[in-house]
Amino acid sequence: MAFAGRLFSFLSDDLPQHEGLEARIAAAIAPTLGQMGYELVRVQIQGKERPTVQVMADRADGSLIGVKDCEAISHAVGAVLDVDDPFPGLWNLEVSSAGIDRPLTRTKDWVRFASQVATVEMVVPHEGRRRFRGRILSADENEVRLKLDEGEEVTLSRGNIRRAKLVLTDELIAATAQPETDDADAEAAPKKAPRRWRPPSERN
Repeated sequence: MAFAGRLFSFLSDDLPQHEGLEARIAAAIAPTLGQMGYELVRVQIQGKERPTVQVMADRADGSLIGVKDCEAISHAVGAVLDVDDPFPGLWNLEVSSAGIDRPLTRTKDWVRFASQVATVEMVVPHEGRRRFRGRILSADENEVRLKLDEGEEVTLSRGNIRRAKLVLTDELIAATAQPETDDADAEAAPKKAPRRWRPPSERN
């Protein structure tokens, strides 16, 4: 029982790993998302001249994210970053759900999708190899274990993983299927709801 208590502790405080400006943005927006009933999955910055901040989120209760959710997150995150002011000029904000073949950024993601197939790319090659594909056997805050397509098992350091994501399979689709709902917005649930954001100095 003590082990289960420790497991719950690090899962409840589980945050995706980021570096640099992405880490700053993640730290700024995660509390607001939590108060709204969402969880931050990933922050990614694309482009330099006019960067796009991509925010990927989940509902804390595990239900589908729809258009209204993306709009609410966009407004809330935009307001937070308006104050934090991470960029000197114009930038774009894009909000999306994690999707089925989602990135694996948190310990709870690895644990939740144990037995599913994932691909992993390492920062530094592990035993001479940089890319792996296999079924998730187990995970904690430090390591993940995979059974590779070739049959052998491998243990990978979480700190050395550049990126990891689930592979879209029939098994994964069945495992993540949501009950039917009358909410048309939830059924539509597009992955992205882009929004352009301008700092106060550029506004009329």
